Amino acid sequence: MDYPQELIENVLQRSTGMRLEGFVAGQGPLQPKLMIVGEAPGRNEIANHIPFSGQAGVELMNCLAVAGLTRDEVYITSAVRSRPFSIKERLNKRTGQIETIRPNRTPTKKEVLAHAPILDYEIRQVKPPLIVTVGNIGLQRLLGPNHSITEEHGQLFSGPIQELTADKTGYRWTKTSYQVIPLFHPAAVFYNRKLAAAIKADWQQIGRLLQ
Repeated sequence: MDYPQELIENVLQRSTGMRLEGFVAGQGPLQPKLMIVGEAPGRNEIANHIPFSGQAGVELMNCLAVAGLTRDEVYITSAVRSRPFSIKERLNKRTGQIETIRPNRTPTKKEVLAHAPILDYEIRQVKPPLIVTVGNIGLQRLLGPNHSITEEHGQLFSGPIQELTADKTGYRWTKTSYQVIPLFHPAAVFYNRKLAAAIKADWQQIGRLLQ
């Protein structure tokens, strides 16, 4: 998606001092069958500017196929559009030297709030018939901090979602109603293979809803 330049500049200003790097735009048709809201770009996404690339992207494509969808039919974005990183030191076993690394990390609530204007803009432009949040970050950005992917995955929520307040310091509920389904992040299966069946079942439900 092409964003107004002032929107990008505003979000970059709101992100000043945060450990974030790069920027990856949302991608997909403006009249999609659904919108996917993830967490934040990782190292691969910052390099190639393609949301959900790498291993997580392969898993997402598999999930879409279960629902009878292709990447070209969905709009993909995330709660934060830059890569959150941490700074750590580790011993390089090959060289014996201490080296500094910058691994991916989960975005903070302040970082999600800083990038809120972009997600709000995308939702207004796309007007998605269905929003699929993958992981807790996207779920809580839209439905509030008391929601949990573990307890609510696969459930359909209909009603208002959170958007930035007029003073841009917090959230308020939209006047428009949306349909939101929280699902596990596709990468969750890498850490817990037992989730595979639940992830498949949830995406099968998405397919039935879209029929």
